[in-house]
Parts: sequence; C-alpha cells; structure tokens
Amino acid sequence: MMKGYLIFIPNMLSLIRIGMVYPILLWIANEEFLNALALFIVASLSDALDGFLARRYNWHTSLGKLLDPIADKALLIGTIIILWISGNIPLVVVILFLLRDALILIGAAFQMTVYEASTPSPNFLGKVTTISQIIYLVLIFSQIIIPEVMLPELIHYLISAITILSLIVYAKEWINSTISLHNAKT
Repeated sequence: MMKGYLIFIPNMLSLIRIGMVYPILLWIANEEFLNALALFIVASLSDALDGFLARRYNWHTSLGKLLDPIADKALLIGTIIILWISGNIPLVVVILFLLRDALILIGAAFQMTVYEASTPSPNFLGKVTTISQIIYLVLIFSQIIIPEVMLPELIHYLISAITILSLIVYAKEWINSTISLHNAKT
C-alpha cells in the first residue's frame, strides 16, 4: 500500500525544484552568488535524482512528464536571464537558450494538439545539452565568486554550439514525427 504513494517522490522533487528558483534568482539579484550557486547545485542534483528514481522504480507519471521539464526550464532560463541582466553572460547565449526551448515547446504543443500525440520524451542530446547548460552556469557562478577564475571566451561558443546542435536534432525529429503523424492520420 505504501509503495503506491512513493511514486509521487519524483514529482515532489520537481515541485521543490520549482520552489528553489525564486530564492536562486533573488540571491543573484542581491549579488549573493555563493548562496545562489549552492542552491542551484542542489536544484540541479534534484533533477538528476527525480529522473533516477522515475527510471529505477518505474515511477513515471503524466504529471511528472510535464512538471520535470517545467522545473528544468524555470531553473535554467531564470538563472541565465538574471545572469545576463547582471552582465555575466552574453546576449547571444541567452537568445540561443530561449530560442531552443521555445521551439521545442512549440513543436511539442503542435503535435500534442493537432495530432493528439503524447508528451514527447527528451532525446539523448537534449539530456546532454541540459547537463552542459548546468555545467556552464556553474562555471559562470565560479568565475563571479572567484575573480581569479578566468573562463576562456570559447566556453560561450561551446555552449552555443551544443545548444544549436540540440535544436537542429530536435527540429529534425519533430519534422519526421510530424510527417509520420500526418501520414497516419490521413
């Protein structure tokens, strides 16, 4: 009986991660970067933990398929925007993060609405991109906290390239999937 209630743990972790976003953004705005970094790392680890639990114990739920990406996007997009506002991230990186996520959301919404498809699952490169973006933001925090840490300009190009590649792969999958769904419907 108790085992049935445990399936909610990954969803609870996603809700807690969403709750962590505001303090992280507030601390960044108040230049309390060490606190923001610590909570950002905890939030990022909660993402890994909820995914592990869902896969390991088969605790997948329809709510989790929506909550987890919302929590991820709130954390990453909120953090990158406020770090850009504070002058720590180039605008082009912010635009690429936002563009990728907006186009993925539009593609998923289109398929789910027009073809009544299920919630799309992230692909391997999407997961690699999320991990890369988390590492990128941790490195940006590190550079802010420890001024002696000088990140090469190349890091911005690298995260941009990974984000663009992920967008291209998602777009290709979305187009192929849409064609298949359309052909199946007609």
